[in-house]
Amino acid sequence: MEDEHQLTESQLTAAIQQLCQSKADEFRLIGYEHVTYSDVWECVSSKYKKDIIPPMHELVNDILSLKVMKFMNFLTISAYKGSHFN
Repeated sequence: MEDEHQLTESQLTAAIQQLCQSKADEFRLIGYEHVTYSDVWECVSSKYKKDIIPPMHELVNDILSLKVMKFMNFLTISAYKGSHFN
């Protein structure tokens, strides 16, 4: 029997995007006006191994508990490594 609560890949992607957008909106409210949902996702997903998506509860927790200081540290390190954010 298939788990009726299992999300499809497109539903998972949409949920992650919505959560990251919510966090980006929160950061913009406190003055970080150029943060995008993709910036938030890059920061959060950088701790995961490639091609392995953690359980949904872990994703939600990691996105919603992201602090500005951790995000800014990620951006700074990315800048030193030569990564580019739009």
